Amino acid sequence: MNFEEYQKESKKTAKYPKIDGKGYLYPVLGLAGEAGEVAEKIKKVFRDKNGEISDETKMEIIKELGDVLWYLAQISSELDVPFDRVAQENLKKLASRFERDKISGNGDNR
Repeated sequence: MNFEEYQKESKKTAKYPKIDGKGYLYPVLGLAGEAGEVAEKIKKVFRDKNGEISDETKMEIIKELGDVLWYLAQISSELDVPFDRVAQENLKKLASRFERDKISGNGDNR
């Protein structure tokens, strides 16, 4: 499956309200929540399991990462941006930073 296929298929399950007429706001808020759930699962690995990730915990994290992916796809759809383009632009940006030895540091435009 590629990003285009995922975006198209995931859109079939996208049932959420527009907030103030904006379709992208709900998935943006959902993304923040799901990213927090991923962080929470990892935090508990260190708190409760000495940093060891079991197969069961890995599956729980995979599910949360899937939710993050779903929200990213919906935000892209709401902005009428192909999800493939998001991935391509990200790789282009990172390759440029790597080539210029700017992977470390701060700022979007480094």
